[in-house]
Amino acid sequence: MSGNRWTKLLAGADRLALEDGLALRLLSAGETLEARREAESLARDGRERALCANACLLARALEREGTPLFENGQAALDGLTAREIAALAEKWAAFDREENPSMQGEAEAETLKKAWSTRRTPGSAGACSGPSAPCPARRG
Repeated sequence: MSGNRWTKLLAGADRLALEDGLALRLLSAGETLEARREAESLARDGRERALCANACLLARALEREGTPLFENGQAALDGLTAREIAALAEKWAAFDREENPSMQGEAEAETLKKAWSTRRTPGSAGACSGPSAPCPARRG
């Protein structure tokens, strides 16, 4: 992880200010799992899953003056329209991607995969004899 990413991880914003004194805050991994579990209990079929998941996420992430706006996902479903839930969830996802120090794209992932796949390992038994060359292609 580059130094810039560590800096962002340690000092990045944890809240995104919205209009009307509202804010969206980033969630911990545990809170995200709780939201998913709650959403599974609310959704009756696969078509409801996304709406319920977003409502449960917003119940934890949407705050006014540091206090959650909704007690739980059901309260968020009761208090917001489907369109409002979708719009707020989209804002939260964009904020999370911006602040999350994880990889940002396919190109970086491919570079890392290629670098990993050409390393010699102790179990290779000398199959890759060149110190930094990739293994030769197999025949037949």
